[in-house]
Amino acid sequence: MDKNTETAILGGGCFWCLEAVFEEVPGVLDVTNGYAGGTTDKPSYEEVSTGDTGHAEVVRITFDPKLVSYKELLDYFWKIHDPTTLDRQGADVGSQYRSVIFWQGPDQQAQAKASVAAIAKTLQDPVVTEVLPAPSFWVAEDYHQDYFRNHPTAAYCRIVIAPKLKKAGF
Repeated sequence: MDKNTETAILGGGCFWCLEAVFEEVPGVLDVTNGYAGGTTDKPSYEEVSTGDTGHAEVVRITFDPKLVSYKELLDYFWKIHDPTTLDRQGADVGSQYRSVIFWQGPDQQAQAKASVAAIAKTLQDPVVTEVLPAPSFWVAEDYHQDYFRNHPTAAYCRIVIAPKLKKAGF
């Protein structure tokens, strides 16, 4: 990692949705879809989708902190998923779709906890977002990368992802 960049690892449902939004955020340099938080090394999509590996679908966001802060990334995160539904985002159900922030270092940990506390004050239901130290990150298969960009007219993209982009202001 470049000394002038930082990374954030977030899970909030299908990684395609998060990726599409974060790729539009000024200051975000790269978004990679992957898996984190499970018990097996180098899991495949087929393994993760069973829910048996313990992994979440996540995005690894590389960003320039001079252009966008970690707090701002978390603000987008709250806009585009429901942190009050356990192991579910819309029609996607299972622990692989859980809401999770994998922090890297004490500063991210403190900011993540503060962000969860702040968003919890604005919501009627309890926040179920996990805040955990960053585990190994496993890059998802090539066909999962840049999904919205490569398939903008696919039904899932039009019905699920496009509204999230709009909600985020893009």
